[in-house]
Amino acid sequence: MANRRILVKRRNATRNIRKITRTMQLIATARFQAAFNRATAGKPYTEKLAQLIEGLARAASGIDHPLMRTHDVPREAMLVVTSDRGLCGGYNANVLRAVAEHLDTRAEAGIETAVTMVGKKGTNFFQFRDRAVSEVVEGIGDTPKFEAVEPVANKLMEAFIRGEISALHVGYMKFLSAGKQVPVVEQILPLSYEPAEGEETASEVLYEFSPSPEELLEELLPATVRVRLFQAFTDAAVSEQVARMVAMKAATDAAEDMIKRLTMQYNRARQTQVTMELLDIVGGANALA
Repeated sequence: MANRRILVKRRNATRNIRKITRTMQLIATARFQAAFNRATAGKPYTEKLAQLIEGLARAASGIDHPLMRTHDVPREAMLVVTSDRGLCGGYNANVLRAVAEHLDTRAEAGIETAVTMVGKKGTNFFQFRDRAVSEVVEGIGDTPKFEAVEPVANKLMEAFIRGEISALHVGYMKFLSAGKQVPVVEQILPLSYEPAEGEETASEVLYEFSPSPEELLEELLPATVRVRLFQAFTDAAVSEQVARMVAMKAATDAAEDMIKRLTMQYNRARQTQVTMELLDIVGGANALA
């Protein structure tokens, strides 16, 4: 039977841990709501922009834009979005596992991939696995702003236009709902608006364009790349808060269970000590009788 003093110390330490995890759970819940509002607010704009560009691409048939061209270069780029902090369950591990599988597949095909890493956890993982990282982006945090994402998007687009890379992918945690987030690796460049088989196309609406569709696409195609990357960052931010909220809830529940077990052990140890003292008293009284 464990010493009662040790049991008391363990229980007090577990109670302190429960206070910390409970506080972190409440903070993650508040941050999740703010991140959720940011992520959902931008999706209608992104979807409508994609529909508009699809209509423009059909109106300007045969358009040749640098962001829609294919390059015969055995080199691609990937932007990986992870978190700066831990304590969020398997969030980073799932994203990095999907990214590693994609990189291994491309390497087997003889294609080199230049990785741009966002987040300290992803950087540490790649260093531990001796994987090369071309660039590390810092300062975005868990509340991404468009002004911080735009320079990253511009740099990657310029590399694609110059023909240094043949494709651009982004690996992140896609937010579908509060109960479902999926690690994905999506292709951003080259842009393509050919609908897949069975996919619904934008409604057939006749527009009068001023300026011409070609001039509009010249402005809108770079904008859609920036917006899609920013949407990936906002999805990753809200998914991180969901994962941290769930992880801290599980840690709080585990701490409560451990406190109950330690309390039971303490009560048994105290009862045993009381019983032993009573036996000593009774034995002494019998000896004096």
